[in-house]
Amino acid sequence: MKIPDKKIIEFIKEHHVLTLATSVNDIPYCANCFYVFLEEENLLVFSSDEETKHIQDVLQNDKVAGSVVLETSVVGKIQGIQFNGTLFLPGGELKTKAHKNYIKKYPFAQLMKTKLWTLELNFIKFTDNRLGFGKKLIWRKD
Repeated sequence: MKIPDKKIIEFIKEHHVLTLATSVNDIPYCANCFYVFLEEENLLVFSSDEETKHIQDVLQNDKVAGSVVLETSVVGKIQGIQFNGTLFLPGGELKTKAHKNYIKKYPFAQLMKTKLWTLELNFIKFTDNRLGFGKKLIWRKD
């Protein structure tokens, strides 16, 4: 598997909320989710109920997009990723690993009756103005 640039990985690991974009019948929708990053697998893991709009959308169209951003008004500090990928329920060892890592980061999730979803990243565009205005790093799974 082709591994993203370490700057991208570091950024993803430093943050914890992603915006997930779904679309069904040309109607887009966004949701914000706490996530954990499984670096070896290059997967984002988050928890969500099947009844939510974004998961209902995913059950019809598992191709998603999203972003993780650093909230700042200082132009020289702007950082963020935009991504697309495929969302799925993990099984077997991956489900166990996802659960262990998610609960470790978010112990309160043990009390919730939600499912863990995994997002396989296919494309990432990382903007980091600290590297120069408008500097972009691109990663593709291919």
